Amino acid sequence: MTDDAFVIRDGDWDSLRGEAALIRFGVFVLEQDVPEELELDLLDPDCRHWLVHDRNGEAIATARLAPDGQIGRMAVLPDWRGRGVGTALLRAILAHTDESGHPRPYLHAQEQAVGFYERAGFVAEGPLFDDAGIPHRLMRLPP
Repeated sequence: MTDDAFVIRDGDWDSLRGEAALIRFGVFVLEQDVPEELELDLLDPDCRHWLVHDRNGEAIATARLAPDGQIGRMAVLPDWRGRGVGTALLRAILAHTDESGHPRPYLHAQEQAVGFYERAGFVAEGPLFDDAGIPHRLMRLPP
């Protein structure tokens, strides 16, 4: 997927790990104080990953899709937030789930991001829960 300001591509963990891990470390560990040992996990090799690059080739966002349909580790660098990168990235992942026959998408949204996912059609379920010290909500994309 392409936009005037950025390009989205997907791949496996081996091919995208370097740039994806740097973005995730910056957003989750440095910015949000998630413990480093919780950020990278054993699920990464089994997931499909996405990277967004700006027109200069700099990685600016990432996300992953687990085999069970969970969208996770969605991170956009601060300078790119509010510019449509997250929306385009989520649309690319959802297009992939539709085309590949993945299970229905769901995610654990940080409380402050619930509105973002609601605008994309996700519905919050159940109470808030703690994940790495951050309040989250389970959200599913209805059929």
